[in-house]
Amino acid sequence: MEADYMNIMIESLEKKRDVLGRIIEMNRQQKLLLSDPNLLPEDFEKNIDNKSSLVDQLNLLDSGFEKLFERVREVLNENREKYADEIRKMQSLIKEITEQTNTVQTQEIRNREDAARKFAEVREQVKGVRNSQKVVHQYYQNMMGQKSFSSQVIDNKK
Repeated sequence: MEADYMNIMIESLEKKRDVLGRIIEMNRQQKLLLSDPNLLPEDFEKNIDNKSSLVDQLNLLDSGFEKLFERVREVLNENREKYADEIRKMQSLIKEITEQTNTVQTQEIRNREDAARKFAEVREQVKGVRNSQKVVHQYYQNMMGQKSFSSQVIDNKK
């Protein structure tokens, strides 16, 4: 029975490693998107949504692993030599997962900075467009005002 639990926990860790690998790839894509001057908001949002679903999967895997580990913790501590191979495998997977988690955290920090920079650029562009529109509108109003004065005729006869 415990051997089955051990295999399930190993599978859970392997799935978590795979999901983290996909998150790392999504972060790489996000970095490319943020460096693209022609970035469409829909593309960025799609990347965020995909990454969010992967994070949800991670959370489910974590909670399932923790619950299962609580069930078999005592048995594992009492029979370390019996499950030595499985424990080593889990330790190896946990080490990989820890390294991947550190990579994800580093990528997230960099992407957050890039996103802040990108959004600041977009805000400046919007501000520039608004100012341009305002200038054009004022010019139009001035030109319309001048035409109305020049086309008026003053009748001096009485």
